[in-house]
Amino acid sequence: MNIATPHRTPIERLAAFVANLRFEDIPTDVVAKTKIHIADTLGAALAGARSGEFGLARKIAGQDGKTRLWGTQTFASARDAALINGVAAHAFELDDAGGCDHSGAVVMPAVLAAVSTSKHPISGKQLIASVVAGYDVGRRVLEAAGGYDSHNSLGWHSTGTCGTMAAAAAVANLQGLSQQVCLDAITLATSFSSGLWGFIHDGSQAKKIHAGRAAEGGLLAATLAAEGFAGPSKVFEDVWGSFFRSFNKSSGEPEKLSEALGESWKVNRAVLKPYASCRGAHSAVDALEDILLETRQEPGKIVSMHLHLSEMLMGMCGHKGSNSMAGTQMSLPYALAARCIFGTAGLDAYSAQCRSDPRVSAVMQRMELEIDMAMQPLDEPVLTLLFSDGTRTSRMVLRATGSAERPMQREAIDDKFRDLAGMTLEDNQVSNLLNVLNTLEQFEDCRQFETLLAGDADNRPTFR
Repeated sequence: MNIATPHRTPIERLAAFVANLRFEDIPTDVVAKTKIHIADTLGAALAGARSGEFGLARKIAGQDGKTRLWGTQTFASARDAALINGVAAHAFELDDAGGCDHSGAVVMPAVLAAVSTSKHPISGKQLIASVVAGYDVGRRVLEAAGGYDSHNSLGWHSTGTCGTMAAAAAVANLQGLSQQVCLDAITLATSFSSGLWGFIHDGSQAKKIHAGRAAEGGLLAATLAAEGFAGPSKVFEDVWGSFFRSFNKSSGEPEKLSEALGESWKVNRAVLKPYASCRGAHSAVDALEDILLETRQEPGKIVSMHLHLSEMLMGMCGHKGSNSMAGTQMSLPYALAARCIFGTAGLDAYSAQCRSDPRVSAVMQRMELEIDMAMQPLDEPVLTLLFSDGTRTSRMVLRATGSAERPMQREAIDDKFRDLAGMTLEDNQVSNLLNVLNTLEQFEDCRQFETLLAGDADNRPTFR
């Protein structure tokens, strides 16, 4: 791969990387991890076809099209499907994180929408390479914009703002666009960047639309670029109206767009989510699990919980639940209380019946949350439990389950997929789909996913 001539700007080198990336360039371990994230995203999205947000979003779809709305018997235009399937993938907070942030939910809907309209077969190898390109670009843009804490602390939701470039890059690679056209696709995608953290204050469903809009915007940018629509050439430079100045109030760190290309694979930075909540709550749930396991205490013996957490995490996840599912999934106290009462912080614990269980509120009332100004924005919380026998134990989990440091075991990964995909597919369909995804590099025509992802969500109740 020729990706780094000295006179090129960082964004030009990144565009060259996207244009030239092929399956054969990708290390075996990166391929294996990418396949896991592809399957994880599709599992989350198939479950998300049972969400209220998916049901609402699909009402805007036109009647014409040949792109599957995953988990249903319905088709829509490619752009509408990218939007609606993106909403489904992010609806239950079980899609991956640590990328742009939620890279899978923006990349996969855009890529498979592009696959569905292809006039020629798209191999599994081509699909994998396109997904790797998307994850790389989305994360690199976020890092160049100052990183998650810097960018998101200004009120932007990086899934929506940086995810557009991830989706555009993935589609551009899939379609074999030239370096210049890939550059136009990525830079043009900045015009579709959006997404605010305003949803956090009232349990709004708005967060769920960010992934879908990024997928749709990226697909649109790549489609326009392929037709000759030029992107803004200086949008990643230190000029008025640039992405970095607009979204981080600074010149950014553009060199990070192309730093260690082909060596530092950004999909490796992405993490899986075992719990159906904001990733900010996961380390605390793990800390609770660890303490209970090591002390052999029962949750019912917990007298009180105390959490030291950063100011940023308090703002994101510090509230004690909400009437809405979307709001509750952003609550760290609820995740802890759910684990205590229901034995899980998985999707079942977020049903309307569980959210209204008075025992959950009682546990949350025994929690004290305290901002520690010495903590960095992305520091994980310190959980302290006081048990009825007077035992007091504290724990901080530096990296939550699903990360490289604390990986989910393969059995747990497959179980998660089966549980989620099974919310809209029959058991034999789930097994067939998982077999295809596990051997994706051998798959000859990904247009067949239009059939593999057909389910009966419409005949099953909405999960509320």
